[in-house]
Amino acid sequence: MKIGIGLPNQVLGTDPAAIPSWAAQAEQAGFEILGTVGRIAYPGVMDTVALAAAAASTHSAELLSAVLLGPVWPPVLLAKEVAGIDAISGGRLTLGVGVGSRPDDYIVDGRGMAARGQRFDQDLGVYQRVWKGGRIGDGPNAAVTPGAREIPLLFGGHAMASYERMARWGTGYIGGSVPAPMVASSFEAARAAWDKAGREGSPRLVALAYFTLGDAERGRSNVWDFYSMLGEQFAGLVTGGIAIGPDAVRETVTAFAGLGATDLILNPAVGDPQEINRLADIVL
Repeated sequence: MKIGIGLPNQVLGTDPAAIPSWAAQAEQAGFEILGTVGRIAYPGVMDTVALAAAAASTHSAELLSAVLLGPVWPPVLLAKEVAGIDAISGGRLTLGVGVGSRPDDYIVDGRGMAARGQRFDQDLGVYQRVWKGGRIGDGPNAAVTPGAREIPLLFGGHAMASYERMARWGTGYIGGSVPAPMVASSFEAARAAWDKAGREGSPRLVALAYFTLGDAERGRSNVWDFYSMLGEQFAGLVTGGIAIGPDAVRETVTAFAGLGATDLILNPAVGDPQEINRLADIVL
């Protein structure tokens, strides 16, 4: 199981200027994946911006959006945006996408919450056309630079449509930021959809978990604030699942490995860069 660390792009109070150095330090510490959290209506840094910063400040780590809210974007704009990030990184981007569940993230006129799943299904085809160098509109030009590639897709979400999209378009599935026992059924559903679609091999299964090895109370407060819009019950569930301290981090790694996760991204609950080496000393 590969171990990654999240960038603090949606951690309350994080200085955006610290994101490039966070990414570089994390890669130097040995983390193989750098992840981002997607949200629009929150005082953080856009995941595409954080990924671009990481692309320019690292050399080998995979960059993974976990997850980016696909349907909030006009599809050609998103496809062009992430193709540029991928090119800057030298082909290290994997796009983790989902439809989201917060209405306030849907701020573009004509791209609201209604029918977002149906719209997303259409958007996925647009992404592929753009990445293959298809012309934009009636003009003669493509949106991407020569040599652009089809970016690997991972899918998050719990509806059956999410697993079906994963099996049709993707290379794997991203679980929610909840305790490992609650992710088991999602991983099984992803495997079942993969097999039903006749895909060879097995899907990539990426797990997400929050951690803090420093200021536990601040970490709890930050995570609660981020998820509070989804209600006290869910915010409490995610907050209660934070791996606090070395033993809890080790238990989290063991639990997700036991589910067959191929990758685990540990997202910081606080934006203190000292957390990077603290975590590396435990899990790498």
